[in-house]
Amino acid sequence: MKPALLVIDMQNDYLYEKRKPKFSYDTPALTAAVNKLIHKYHDDGCDVIYIRHIIQNLPTNRLLFGFSIAGTEGAELYGGLDIVSDYCFDKLLGDALTNKELLAMIQQKGYEALHICGLDECGCVTSTALGAAKRGFRAEIIRSGTVSVFPEKKIAKARAKLEKAGVTFIDVT
Repeated sequence: MKPALLVIDMQNDYLYEKRKPKFSYDTPALTAAVNKLIHKYHDDGCDVIYIRHIIQNLPTNRLLFGFSIAGTEGAELYGGLDIVSDYCFDKLLGDALTNKELLAMIQQKGYEALHICGLDECGCVTSTALGAAKRGFRAEIIRSGTVSVFPEKKIAKARAKLEKAGVTFIDVT
């Protein structure tokens, strides 16, 4: 069986021009890298699965977070992202595999590995990779399609935790 590509949190609120300043990703470079991966995996016959981080649309969440709010334009997949499948799952927590429908599909399909890209290496990418490893799946993070806005010290700490859990980083060309 082939791997599946999980595209994590490539949403408007993190990438479009109206995003908050703290989400200082290089949108054109990241989108180009992720789109290249999407097409490579799709062309190789692998499933491409999109994940959206959704925060409940409550007054407190709108004030506290102000991004990824359910039902808003910002919570939608980024307009520059290429969509090649109907597999799109929402998550309420960092670990995408807390979505029971996604987890059931991954178990049913029996992927050889979960290849992960998107946002943010120190956030939901790490949480999903650790969640996959905890559940017995092989998780691999694709360097070229994953970035972080966090300081290098935090990135190094996350990578050490990932390595300890058996998660690897891979290069895909």
